[in-house]
Amino acid sequence: MQPKIMMKKKSVSASKASLVLFLCQMISALDVPLDLSQPPTITQQSPKDYIVDPRENIVIQCEAKGKPPPSFSWTRNGTHFDIDKDAQVTMKPNSGTLVINIMNGGKAEAYEGVYQCTARNERGAAISNNIVIRPSRSPLWTKERLEPNHVREGDSLVLHCRPPVGLPPPIIFWMDNAFQRLPQSERVSQGLNGDLYFSNVQPEDTREDYICYARFNHTQTIQQKQPISVKVFSMDSLNDTIAANLSDTDIYGAKPVTERQPVLLTPTGSTSTKVELRGNVLLLECIAAGLPTPVIRWIKEGGELPANRTFFENFKKTLKIIDVSEADSGNYKCIARNILGSAHHVISVTVKAAPYWITAPRNLVLSPGEDGTLICRANGNPKPNISWLANGVPIAIAPEDPSRKVDGDTIIFSHVQERSSAVYQCNASNEYGYLLANAFVNVLAEPPRILTTTNKLYQVIADSPALLDCAYFGSPKPEIEWFKGVKGSILRGNEYIFHDNGTLEIPVAQKDSTGTYTCVARNELGKIQNEVHLEVKDPTMIIKQPEYKVIQRYGQVSFECIIKHDSTLLPTVIWLKDNDALPDDERFLVGKDNLTIMNVTDKDDGTYTCIVNTTLDSVSASAVLTVVARPNPPFDLELTGQLERSVELSWIPGDENNSPITNFVIEYEDGLHEPGVWHYQTEVPGTQTTVQLKLSPYVNYSFRVIAVNEIGRSQPSEPSEQYLTKSANPDENPSNVQGIGSEPDNLVITWESLKGFQSNGPGLQYKVSWRQKDVDDEWTSVIVANVSKYIVSGTPTFVPYEIKVQALNDLGYAPEPSEVIGHSGEDLPMVAPGNVQVHVINSTLAKVHWDPVPLKTVRGHLQGYKVYYWKVQSLSRRSRRHVEKKILTFRGNKTFGMLPGLEPYSSYKLNVRVVNGKGEGPASPDKVFKTPEGVPSSPSFLKITNPTLDSLTLEWGSPTHPNGILISYILKFQPINNTHELGPLVEIRIPANESSMILKNLNYSTRYKFYFNAQTSVGSGSQITEEAVTIMDEGKEDWKKEIVNGSRSFFVLKGLTPGTAYKVRVGAEGLFGFRSSEDVFETGPAMASRQVDIATQGWFIGLMCAVALLILILLIVCFIRRNKGGKYPVKEKEDAHADPEIQPMKEDDGTFGEYSDAEDHKPLKKGSRTPSDRTVKKEDSDDSLVDYGEGVNGQFNEDGSFIGQYSGKKEKEPAEGNESSEAPSPVNAMNSFV
Repeated sequence: MQPKIMMKKKSVSASKASLVLFLCQMISALDVPLDLSQPPTITQQSPKDYIVDPRENIVIQCEAKGKPPPSFSWTRNGTHFDIDKDAQVTMKPNSGTLVINIMNGGKAEAYEGVYQCTARNERGAAISNNIVIRPSRSPLWTKERLEPNHVREGDSLVLHCRPPVGLPPPIIFWMDNAFQRLPQSERVSQGLNGDLYFSNVQPEDTREDYICYARFNHTQTIQQKQPISVKVFSMDSLNDTIAANLSDTDIYGAKPVTERQPVLLTPTGSTSTKVELRGNVLLLECIAAGLPTPVIRWIKEGGELPANRTFFENFKKTLKIIDVSEADSGNYKCIARNILGSAHHVISVTVKAAPYWITAPRNLVLSPGEDGTLICRANGNPKPNISWLANGVPIAIAPEDPSRKVDGDTIIFSHVQERSSAVYQCNASNEYGYLLANAFVNVLAEPPRILTTTNKLYQVIADSPALLDCAYFGSPKPEIEWFKGVKGSILRGNEYIFHDNGTLEIPVAQKDSTGTYTCVARNELGKIQNEVHLEVKDPTMIIKQPEYKVIQRYGQVSFECIIKHDSTLLPTVIWLKDNDALPDDERFLVGKDNLTIMNVTDKDDGTYTCIVNTTLDSVSASAVLTVVARPNPPFDLELTGQLERSVELSWIPGDENNSPITNFVIEYEDGLHEPGVWHYQTEVPGTQTTVQLKLSPYVNYSFRVIAVNEIGRSQPSEPSEQYLTKSANPDENPSNVQGIGSEPDNLVITWESLKGFQSNGPGLQYKVSWRQKDVDDEWTSVIVANVSKYIVSGTPTFVPYEIKVQALNDLGYAPEPSEVIGHSGEDLPMVAPGNVQVHVINSTLAKVHWDPVPLKTVRGHLQGYKVYYWKVQSLSRRSRRHVEKKILTFRGNKTFGMLPGLEPYSSYKLNVRVVNGKGEGPASPDKVFKTPEGVPSSPSFLKITNPTLDSLTLEWGSPTHPNGILISYILKFQPINNTHELGPLVEIRIPANESSMILKNLNYSTRYKFYFNAQTSVGSGSQITEEAVTIMDEGKEDWKKEIVNGSRSFFVLKGLTPGTAYKVRVGAEGLFGFRSSEDVFETGPAMASRQVDIATQGWFIGLMCAVALLILILLIVCFIRRNKGGKYPVKEKEDAHADPEIQPMKEDDGTFGEYSDAEDHKPLKKGSRTPSDRTVKKEDSDDSLVDYGEGVNGQFNEDGSFIGQYSGKKEKEPAEGNESSEAPSPVNAMNSFV
């Protein structure tokens, strides 16, 4: 489906609206202001043919205007109607409208007649049309006796209605006693005259309540005809009746229903005529009898039926042409046709015309001395006669007026004077009707006046026409000029249109057209002007239109409608569905610029329109929503053409739900063998609704159909009727027949049983036959029930048998089955393979050979050989372990195989066994073989300990798998310099019985890389690598100092040498002295051409731990001092030192700078001070912890790291009570930190 997106735009200033406005202004420009003298003008009157309700008062309208106000009088049937003499008739005040009081005793029939109203003042008289008053009538049906209609099946029939003549004519329809409309079709239909026509009757047409009703709309009454009875006799029943009433010698009988060619029931004959008036609706009718029912077709001889005005009704039996004109005259032929022939009728149509205006006379306003004309031109068929009246009197007998001259359909006025004012009537009439028009001549001398409101504001949309009104009046007729702006020049040129009624039209208004416009009207009696204002607005646009959507049922969809509009206009957005309001449903959510539909259903399918309205324009955009879903299930399944092995299934597709059906799936149920279970039968394309199905005998079939589209599968249809096929011999035998013994002395014969529908009949059994192959034996047979296995006992071990299984049922056997070969049961092999030989290829691979066993000793299907092998011991360790046997299977009659994955320098055993379907035979004697030495695995570990200035201690473990006798270890090492380059490689051979060594004469503070592997007589094994660093010479390096903010818990050391060992000491100064901790770290490993992530290096982590430990110690000290209640005059010290955290240490003694007060003592808040020369003296690092508290026990390792714990008692504070604190050692602190 292609997207359907529509957009419309309309504006109040569009061309059609402009034309309407312009015509309205033309009319208003000819109106004389009511404050000036003018002849009467009829403004409202009743229709010419006025049918009234006899139960209500009769109101005959006649309204007129004029100056002075006119008086009114009436004529009835051409004579004066004196309303004062009739108490039932009154005239409305200041009006000519008559009210005839029927409801208080008057009778409408007494006031039938032709009425005409005259409105008169001192300047003339205007008259109304002749108004024909007729009361409506709805008479009853005349009493009549209706005989029953007895009709033979297939004959035609006409039931006449003949309604009473009413005014206006009634509307006819047929119903039954239950007030239900009788169904109509191509066969049965109602004619234009109300009769009910049967092209041919059928037995179902028999009934006794054919009732014709006439509805009189004017009086709102319905009249009913007596019921008509119709009895249709079928041929079979009619023959039975005739046979019962005639003797055996009579040979008469009703003829069977015979088909007949068409015959026209109406109109009769071959031709007819029809006259219709111009502008009316032409209705032509043809109804035909015949069997089969005829089909009607219409043509116009010598022409085409008018497009857009031609319609067919009543099953094409009625031709309807609206708004007919003279061009529609001609011969129209209806043709009734069925398979036996045709009939036709020609209707000659003549279109006549009541008078219609070409130019109706218009009011004429003249000033004294001016000239003018009144023109009255009309047409009709026949051509109408034109006559003139003056003030309601034929002009021939009207008072003379020297300024007036009548010339056919024109009156010419010359040099008129005030006495020339009058009302003239033009009457155009022919045999089909008349036209009457009033037009006055009003002689006035008036200066110009502008009737348009002053300073009127006009607003239009850009690029649309702008019409600025300047309604005026004056006599003589004023001249109109337009100016733009206060002092603008007169407007001229093609960009403006100046209308006779004073309107200025700007065909395409632009934004610069905005402004003030001045209209000036002048004649010889004066001049006047008026200003109006024009504003040009930006058009409203939909910049994001709703788009075509396809959505599945129960989904959610949203349409967008984003607009842009003039900022001074307030838009309103309305959403429509199929040009009607949205359903009152909470699922429809209208947002600011969208419409959302939740939980979409099939009813939501349609066209959605977004309409944006402002006071000046309106735009709209539409999009189609297509709701798709799985198809509805097919229905009306029907089985036809039933045969023994086939049937035709047909169905009617369900609704495809806007997604075409791609295919139909047909399933069947076997109600006899598997009730309730549905099986796949076949499938057909979605365009097919019938299928020929192949059937099996003895199956009680039911079918169902499933429709499939892109969305999914429908629900299954209702099952078809059941169809039981006849029984027959089986068509096929069981499949997958096999003969395999389960024991050495039996043969188990198995097969796949036939399914229920394959049995083809009751009593399904199987004939099982077997005989030993290659032995001249007869077949042995047995018939078994509907099973799938039979066991033959007492057979020799593993001999071949010919086997066949044949199906049979109560009607006979299936075709002869094919034979299969099976074997009786197997037994274990009798002998073991001989001459087992092993050829060792290398330390991990060996090849084994054996001789095959004789096939007779296998006693079954030879499946292959199994080799069992296991390691006895390792030759290098001489230690036994748990024996784990491994098995390799070699399929078929193979006599060799490879044994991979052996361990070097080991002793193995193996044996070989033959395998059949029953199991394994006896094992061959164990065969012993050994694998040679191999290269060892890598040493189990390599540790480097006790680093000194020039030595390292290496320890290692022997290889986990020596794979032979170790003869030595190979150690290689090389230094790594500061640029990550590797130095010369040194190699050392170490005896195999060693497990450690001290490597001396190394460079201090140098990183080395070591490569270590073991060696057998075969070669070297894989190596293990490690790196280590000799320690730095403290005597050659000076300590460097860095001052760290006491609030920090880490510090980054920069400018270090890669691959070098460093010692770091972190110290803090408190009330009780200096506290410090040391650790050794080394910079990142020097690896050639490889970047190292510093955050993952051990030295960096160690440094961070040391810094964290120092901060922890400092915090503990501060916490203890605070709990003792010590005070610290921070304000005074802050005044004395701008930033106490950066005060330098005392350089003369190497101790931390003091920060104390004579009265109060408190630990530092943030951190300790470090010497300003950024060095820490070694002798100052060990002597301060023993001064902290009482009973402090602590010591350092040789490298200066603190390994003890310290504790101390605090002074008691009354407010805080006793507290104690045990600080962890730096080592433990670092462990917890990491």
